[in-house]
Amino acid sequence: MTVKTSDLCDQYPDTVRVLAPVFRDFGGKNDFEGRAFTLKCFEDNSRIKEISSLPGQGRVLVVDGGGSDRYALFGDVIAEDLVRNGWAGVLIYGCIRDKAALRDMPIAIKALGTSPRKTVKRNEGQIGIAVEFAGHTIADGDQLYGDDDGVVLLNEPRLS
Repeated sequence: MTVKTSDLCDQYPDTVRVLAPVFRDFGGKNDFEGRAFTLKCFEDNSRIKEISSLPGQGRVLVVDGGGSDRYALFGDVIAEDLVRNGWAGVLIYGCIRDKAALRDMPIAIKALGTSPRKTVKRNEGQIGIAVEFAGHTIADGDQLYGDDDGVVLLNEPRLS
């Protein structure tokens, strides 16, 4: 990523939206920049697995898992698919697993924490809808930036 979230906050103080600092870094990279691909699912990662096989085109997979800490929505198998298919990063309002393997993968993964338990599979989840967590609503297609300082949304062209 060529731009820092702190610089975006300085350049666009009236329009940048800063998500609450609730996320931890788990991937081999800590920064991402890209359009949001949104998904809402609760304790079921069936749709995440489906999406991971799609071309990422530099997008950021944004998952509203309801903040659940009972099950991991994401692990090394899905992360490998996302890397292979060109996703820029993952932002999960929920938990991940396979933490040791994820830290070596060339993708930014931000989530609330870890849980060793896999999800149930009910093929439930809503794709492409606005999700709300960490103090803001994130719509499908919103521009996201994430780094060591946090995650921000900025839906206007950046100045070079």
